[in-house]
Amino acid sequence: MKYLFINSVAGYGSTGKIVLSACRGLEQQGHTCRIAYGRRCTDNSVPTMAIGNVWDYRLHALQHRVFGTGGFGSKTATIRFLRQVRDYDPDVIWLHNLHGYYIHVGLLFDYLRTCGKKIIWTLHDCWAFTGNCPYFTIAGCDKWKRCCGGCPQKGSYPKALLDATGKNYLRKKELFTGIPDLTLEVPSQWLADLVRESFLKDYPIRVVPNQVDSSVFKPTSGDFRKLWNLEDAFLVLGVANVWEPRKGLADFIQLATLLPAPCRIVLIGLSPAQMQGLPANILGLPRTGSARELAEIYTTADVYVCPSLEETFGMTVLEAASCGTTPIVYENTACQEVAAAHGGISVPPGAEHLAKAILEILERKQEEA
Repeated sequence: MKYLFINSVAGYGSTGKIVLSACRGLEQQGHTCRIAYGRRCTDNSVPTMAIGNVWDYRLHALQHRVFGTGGFGSKTATIRFLRQVRDYDPDVIWLHNLHGYYIHVGLLFDYLRTCGKKIIWTLHDCWAFTGNCPYFTIAGCDKWKRCCGGCPQKGSYPKALLDATGKNYLRKKELFTGIPDLTLEVPSQWLADLVRESFLKDYPIRVVPNQVDSSVFKPTSGDFRKLWNLEDAFLVLGVANVWEPRKGLADFIQLATLLPAPCRIVLIGLSPAQMQGLPANILGLPRTGSARELAEIYTTADVYVCPSLEETFGMTVLEAASCGTTPIVYENTACQEVAAAHGGISVPPGAEHLAKAILEILERKQEEA
């Protein structure tokens, strides 16, 4: 069978790697795959097709920043792309992230409604059933259950000058519902429960947890501790591709004031600006492009902490657990599902609860030594 994957990126970041892994698995079974992407491709081992170019992306992004209509730009690029789709004539079209300023979802779903193809849509966040935002937990907003408008997160990603969330919500509801032979896939029961409260509730929903490459993410030796003079530290690790506010950087800053020596916090993925002014017991490092190096860091840590309230799965939690490190996450999040399946710990939100769990692990390890 011929598969076409559509995602904002190919081979890059969590969703790009998930798509690439799915393609490779299908190719090993004898299927033919292509990845259509919008912004960035870092692996050409699977045939790819770009949707538009950098100028299409910039114009779409500018349109959204002013009018708040992300997902409804890139019209010409989408028309050209759909011609390529018809030429390729896939049996299965597998959608992933459609936000990211690269495709016109109106034109795409007009095609999907009548194309006669099997369609799978893997949701990595909540954008598909809101007027704009990919997450709403921290904002405490439930307007997506009825109709968006008066968005409390207009200044957050994807930020916009004007509030078009009410209009976007109604357009997306009309476009995304009633598509023949469409199945939704989500990585967690947490997200499945949200989808069942949205206008997408009538589609079949499959919970398919994300996977990591077990040949890479496994207990891995290395000299990370020696390199950073951490041989005697009780190492508390946090990792993010981008430390945006929802990832819990503020909680780590507060946590640093609650942990005594020999605890040291190491945060991977910080920007140069974020590294400035960190507390003395936090070592801030940039993102690493090496999965093996990351596996080494996970392995050497004594505990892994993910203080995010807005994850639809928690890939870093699974990566850390696969390397043999105990994860600590917040309750009532998708990360709790991952932690529970791999011997992790869930605590109520708040740095004080994280500190208590960390100190209990430290005390236990000291008693075992």
